[in-house]
Amino acid sequence: MYESFYGLKEKPFRTVADPGYLYLSPKHQQALTFLEYGFMEDAGIVLLTGEAGSGKTTLIRFILQALKQIRKGILPGVVFNVNFSGGAEIVDIVLQSFGLAPKENKTQSLEKFQAFLREKQGEGQKPWLIIDEAQNLSREALEEVRMFSNLQSDEQALLHILLVGQHELRARLRQPDLGSFSQRIAVHYHIEPLTAGEVKEYIGYRLNKAGGGRTDIFEPEAVGLIFQASGGIPRTINLLCDAALVYGFGYELQKIGIQVIEQVLADKGGMGLASAAGTGVAPGGETKPGDGTDNGLRERIEALEARVGRLQKLVETHVAELDKRAKGFREDFAHRLRGLLLSERTRSDRLLIHYTALREKYRGLAEKQTDEPHPKK
Repeated sequence: MYESFYGLKEKPFRTVADPGYLYLSPKHQQALTFLEYGFMEDAGIVLLTGEAGSGKTTLIRFILQALKQIRKGILPGVVFNVNFSGGAEIVDIVLQSFGLAPKENKTQSLEKFQAFLREKQGEGQKPWLIIDEAQNLSREALEEVRMFSNLQSDEQALLHILLVGQHELRARLRQPDLGSFSQRIAVHYHIEPLTAGEVKEYIGYRLNKAGGGRTDIFEPEAVGLIFQASGGIPRTINLLCDAALVYGFGYELQKIGIQVIEQVLADKGGMGLASAAGTGVAPGGETKPGDGTDNGLRERIEALEARVGRLQKLVETHVAELDKRAKGFREDFAHRLRGLLLSERTRSDRLLIHYTALREKYRGLAEKQTDEPHPKK
């Protein structure tokens, strides 16, 4: 629609989890390092968390593509849909993720799965169970996942697990009744939102990746407002930027200014921009486990504390930017003062020389008049 108008080969701000568009901010690069460590060291349970839309699924898809380069023999079984409740159901879905057909009952399915894992171990392969959106797992399902981590042979784990979820998953795993689960987590990383500078780089990166020769389509003021409205969440940035390009195309604007972003925000009215994290409501409107109890209240309080922490970091970022600008202003002001002082000194020296010359001239005239005889009366 707007691609040719802005010189793009494809839409740069699609919301699908495309590993080809993964922007490796310092946070995402560090998360990737942690994941690589988990895969290389055969860690028991690896936990990756972050806000909804922070890029977790994209990162997982990226590392799945790179597994052959990271370590040979890794066999992934990926579960992207966790909309189930019973323990028996998760066993069947885990089997299916590895291409196995479930048996008639849970016990038979577990026996078949364990035999499969032993076979793969004998072949030198490392099965990894990867569960996305793990914050939606029921208490019973989490217990089954913990039981999976017990599958071992000769003191070697038969199955390694990567859980990916939103920040409330961390809160759930800190509950006392899940202490034995938390103790099995060997590696954990939480992806924080992008900073203002990273949002600017992210937008430029996506535009360049889409084949655009220009990375300055969005004016600095527009980028600043996108940062404020999105909170540094990549998915929300994509939604705002894609809508802004549609508006810009409609108005035939070569550059997207702050007025376009303001109009996008006004027209959206917040729909599709706010994160559901910390609201106590899971996708589909279902209540998350623990709502209406002390644990549910604690989760919401921790979610609120996390948001306050992000706001504090946002304030600190703005203060740092203001300090940087103030430092630059002070240095520029001092440079100008030094220039003015030097100019005044030069001018004073010239005036002094001129004054000295005039004084010598008038002194010579006075002496000449004194030496001349006075006319007789």
